[in-house]
Amino acid sequence: QVQLVESGGGLVQAGGSLRLSCAASGRTFSMYAMGWFRQAPGKEREFVAGISRSGGRTCYADSVKGRFTISRNNAKNTVYLQMNSLKPEDTAVYYCAAAYSGYVTDMTPVDEYDSWGQGTQVTVSS
Repeated sequence: QVQLVESGGGLVQAGGSLRLSCAASGRTFSMYAMGWFRQAPGKEREFVAGISRSGGRTCYADSVKGRFTISRNNAKNTVYLQMNSLKPEDTAVYYCAAAYSGYVTDMTPVDEYDSWGQGTQVTVSS
């Protein structure tokens, strides 16, 4: 497994931007497809974005398409989530997760993810 640590969360006004980072250690990062999830209070965890091992394929939830961008730097063992045009409904704890597979999508079962980070809080004020 890989160990994952998220950073970059915080408080931002609606319309603002944040970039989340997820640093990985342990097994070879480039062997894992990566996903970002979020969970708001009282709601279920939901898929936000996914990226293939190489970074060549990405997938987004409809709610964030055109506003969020997932990317990765395998040399730095890090995956990013650039969030623009933030809305109050984006407020949640954001988690990164690693799946020992080539690619993940919104249909990938949660139990296929081998490792999860501890989460970072994103709060968007109106």
